[in-house]
Amino acid sequence: MDFGLTAEQSAYAATVAEFAARELNDAIAERDRDSAFSAEAWRKCARLGLTGLPLPVEHGGGGADAVTTAAALEALGHGCRDNGLIFSLGAHLWAGAVPIARFGTDAQRRRYLPAACDGSLVIAHAATEPDAGSDPAQLTTTATPVEGGFRLDGGKTFVTNAPVAGLFLVLATTNRVRRHAGLCAFLVERDTRGLTVGPPTDKMGLRTSPMADLHLDGCHVPTDAVLGPPGAGMAIFNATMRRERGFILAPAVGTMRRHLDQCVAYARGRRQHGRAIGDFQAVAHRIVDMRLRLDTARTLLYRFAWLLDEKRDTDSDAALLKLHLSECLVQSASDAVHLHGGSGYTTALGLERELRDALGGRVYSGTTEIQKNIAARLLGLGVGT
Repeated sequence: MDFGLTAEQSAYAATVAEFAARELNDAIAERDRDSAFSAEAWRKCARLGLTGLPLPVEHGGGGADAVTTAAALEALGHGCRDNGLIFSLGAHLWAGAVPIARFGTDAQRRRYLPAACDGSLVIAHAATEPDAGSDPAQLTTTATPVEGGFRLDGGKTFVTNAPVAGLFLVLATTNRVRRHAGLCAFLVERDTRGLTVGPPTDKMGLRTSPMADLHLDGCHVPTDAVLGPPGAGMAIFNATMRRERGFILAPAVGTMRRHLDQCVAYARGRRQHGRAIGDFQAVAHRIVDMRLRLDTARTLLYRFAWLLDEKRDTDSDAALLKLHLSECLVQSASDAVHLHGGSGYTTALGLERELRDALGGRVYSGTTEIQKNIAARLLGLGVGT
């Protein structure tokens, strides 16, 4: 098992990191304050190929394998301090474009993937409802068969990218009695009659990633808008979440490396009582803990990517990776604030924003507790989700 990168992978990661540091960090504090999504930064990411990185080459994507993708996303997280932009990119890829590539018809792939790859189409995943999140069987959004297709009725909440999305992957039920077996996935274009996007949701962190509710009122979609076979919604949801859990926080490895670099430099240069603060054991030990969390998180990420490329089972690995990375990122950001003292607590250094952004990782794509339940169930412990 070799997690070392090839020369080509290393060079590409270096290109991504340099690009991100140079092109994606303008006016982040102002955009965070105003909850402003940067369409220009999105277009820049698209020109580098990031909006289609793992997607098929024949549809304009990069065709990157899992390890190359992990390396590129780590580099993006190290160079880019706009965590919201990175989160929107992840939602677009893992919960939108990749499911179309994996489960869509040839016509659906031709219709949507080229635009998803070149950045002109942003995709949003609409599954969560006010009373249904981790258990899709509780969804109340209905899909009623009508002549020529389906009528969708219901509402979705916490839809990342909704204010800027041109396409929504909507999960709905054709038969609530059948629970999981009644779920279907639909590709709904933004201008479809009966689909309404609510006002942007104000959030604690990841404020440059737009979010809104989605309302479906007699929304008619044609039969060819169904993604995958009828009744395959739960299978598509599970496959989507597995890939999303594994990669949505991959950039956090680069973010934690940036936190570590910043804290080491500060500890060497900041002096108290005639000594660099890094000479004090309490400071040095905290930084060593940051390094340990970074190394374990990186190892789990690249192991997950290697397993994907080897076509091995990744159910448990994805859950454990998402669990560990999310907790490590929060602690890393908290340590960075703490080590910088009063300056870290102000908005001047941007570290308080890093901490606010990091806290979301414990919630989206399944909470910490959900990931533990998944891992426990796969150990045969009978814990529900």
